[in-house]
Amino acid sequence: MNNSKILYLFLIYMLLFNASNTFASEDATKMRKAPELIGGTEWLNTSKPIYIKDLKGKIVLLDFWTYACINCIHVIPDLKKLEAKYPDELVVIGVHSAKFTNEKNLENIRQAILRYGIEHPVVNDSEFRIWRSYGVRAWPTFVVINPDGYVAGTVSGEGNYELLDNVIGALVEEFSKQDKLNTSPLELLLEKHKEPESKLSFPGKILAVQDRLFISDSNHNRIIVADTHGNVIDIIGDGEEDSDDGTFETASFKKPQGLSFFDDQLYVADTENHLIRQCDLKNKIVMTIAGTGKKASPGEDGGKALETPLNSPWDILTLENRSFIAMAGSHQVWVMVLGHVKHYAGSGREGIIDGKLMESQLAQPSGITTDGKKLYIADSESSSIRSIDMDPDGKVETIVGPVGGGLFEFGDVDGKGREVRLQHPLGVVYHKGIIYTADTYNHKIKIINPKKKTSKTYLGEGKPGKADGAKSAFYEPSGLSVMDDKMYIADTNNHAIRAVDLETKEVSTLALFGFEDDAFGVTGLPSETLVYPARSLQSNSKCTLVLNLALPPGYKFTEGAPFEYGIEQCDRDIMVFHESDKMRILDNAPKMPLRITFNTSKTTGGCFIRANLVFNYCFEETGACLIKTIGIQVPVKISKEEKNRQVYVEYKVGPGFSE
Repeated sequence: MNNSKILYLFLIYMLLFNASNTFASEDATKMRKAPELIGGTEWLNTSKPIYIKDLKGKIVLLDFWTYACINCIHVIPDLKKLEAKYPDELVVIGVHSAKFTNEKNLENIRQAILRYGIEHPVVNDSEFRIWRSYGVRAWPTFVVINPDGYVAGTVSGEGNYELLDNVIGALVEEFSKQDKLNTSPLELLLEKHKEPESKLSFPGKILAVQDRLFISDSNHNRIIVADTHGNVIDIIGDGEEDSDDGTFETASFKKPQGLSFFDDQLYVADTENHLIRQCDLKNKIVMTIAGTGKKASPGEDGGKALETPLNSPWDILTLENRSFIAMAGSHQVWVMVLGHVKHYAGSGREGIIDGKLMESQLAQPSGITTDGKKLYIADSESSSIRSIDMDPDGKVETIVGPVGGGLFEFGDVDGKGREVRLQHPLGVVYHKGIIYTADTYNHKIKIINPKKKTSKTYLGEGKPGKADGAKSAFYEPSGLSVMDDKMYIADTNNHAIRAVDLETKEVSTLALFGFEDDAFGVTGLPSETLVYPARSLQSNSKCTLVLNLALPPGYKFTEGAPFEYGIEQCDRDIMVFHESDKMRILDNAPKMPLRITFNTSKTTGGCFIRANLVFNYCFEETGACLIKTIGIQVPVKISKEEKNRQVYVEYKVGPGFSE
């Protein structure tokens, strides 16, 4: 089969699939050399830049994407299937050409790679230079390059797996006959191998109700149930990427997001399974109540809930007799009533147009809340907050954001109505007349007044970070929930749950306890790890690690509660802790400071002292008690000239201290 036949095959498949995408190809005699991958600013999942000239003998598939785009998310499983089917012949390269300003940042792209499990090289095409050299016009776009380095064809949009599979298969067959295929593996340096494990992995949404917290631990494919002190009560899901119903221990999810609660039932938007799941909290059973497990095609309008495919449900709001679903993948809001689902608002065309429910245009709605009269959605791709009447004869209205404008009008501007600029908001919660919004790509929490149509910054610095206290920082927060006088935030890229006192605006990071993980022999991974300045110690000496836990006024260590600590030494040739001192569980908290001895060797050099501590403390006035797990890291340098033989570390515990 020659190149002309391969191109002909590509065109035939386009006709068979009746695709609306435009396929660009030329006669084999006019095939153009693939432009070199020049102009990208940085690379990920590889130790060095990759060039087309170095991939001779490989079939190359370029994926032009941007990580906020739901269509780009949808095709990731197709890419993984192709990589698995052609492991030796195919090289997939992601060309990340960002829509949003926030998406141009290399670390933010790296986080997206980790979130979506991408294991092929990705180049940050932040200036669109590679995009322009290939004449790309839409996300996602695929470019197939043959083993001779020529462009075989281009196709855009979702639903092209079979087309790409057949063309790649034809190229493999043809170039194998010519003995031109290079099947040697490409050396990669995957980002996932650089990441430590964490208790939570990209938590997407949170729900606070009846003194319980329900957390979508999205990348661990499970739901965490905890009390407001962080004690884990239950874990729903076995952690595997699947769609099995069953008990809490055997059921499975795939990147779950939105959560809703009604009558002791938890409802879950199981996003990448395209399902709605119901968790019976009393009987501890999970069952599927909507969706088929397959992604809906455009134009799907509804039917029996278990016979109707859904399209990336991202959030859910359950009321007495109906559930509203933010259907991000189809740019709509759906409603589920009595075992049936149907389209409720949004025409299915992506845009920001107000008007009658079915005639309006939404753009990837990803968060939903209500005041009892209207629905409010975080319309992420239009960077706006919209209202939707709960009367079927009602309308859609933009509260803040570029109504009538385009999908590229975003920023970080407080103000009123059309002048407001957000950047890909994912979460909303209504509370006492206002809407708190997770302005995700601005790393902020904002307050929207639906009556005055105003927006103002409430929390966050406008850049990625993690800081508690009055001057707080977040990293792509995605989910919000309010209970009593506290707001809880799923701080997604920080892998953390944050709690906000709505009276004082003080932010704290919620520690979670009760997992089966083990760290240095101490129960539970640390809720936070603190790295202290480097210390120098005298070599060949008996030294002391002094740990001082300082409680705020009105607090005391819980009498009779155990106090645990575990210590990891980095190099026995540099320092040695006595085995009896490396891990202890004491019947009560020791008098502070805690002193632990160790010996330094004659060898000079540097390493870390790492310690984990678990302890209980109470507020004397109310008797409320808390449990805390912290990690401590201290860089240590051993020197013959140094006279110091003590490492002093102080940690201020509790809400009475501000940094």
